Amino acid sequence: MANLNKVMLIGNLTRDPELRYTPKGTAVAEISLAINRTWNNEQGQKQEDTTFVEVTLWSRQAEIAQQYLTKGSPCYIEGRLQLDSWDDKETGKKRSKLRVIGENFQFLAGKGGAPQGDGSPQAARPPQQQHSAPPQGASAAPSGEFQEEDDIPF
Repeated sequence: MANLNKVMLIGNLTRDPELRYTPKGTAVAEISLAINRTWNNEQGQKQEDTTFVEVTLWSRQAEIAQQYLTKGSPCYIEGRLQLDSWDDKETGKKRSKLRVIGENFQFLAGKGGAPQGDGSPQAARPPQQQHSAPPQGASAAPSGEFQEEDDIPF
């Protein structure tokens, strides 16, 4: 039988990302998402429920999250579930926690399409990379120099 462990979440960060590094120098960021669910009950009254999910991001994604995300930022996360188990030092009981290991994430715009943060686009998303070649399917000529011809030979 095939197995699948895939999670897709959209929510808002409940705190700023917490970045640290492993002894080997790998970046690790811990974020927490608040995911809201709204529905109408049998009496037609609006109900709301919030689920809080802990997410771990690794390597460059951890650094990018720490650099561009802040408390309240909307974010889309793709990842997998992981169960962490340990012995509580105070009580001696076995403890466990289900968390998401983020494999991909995307910044999302805030209300009205504006990015979250201090209002500048750089605060919410990384700078765009410059491409030396034109995008595939685009004309190499600058848009101001192109003139459409009336007589098309086909």
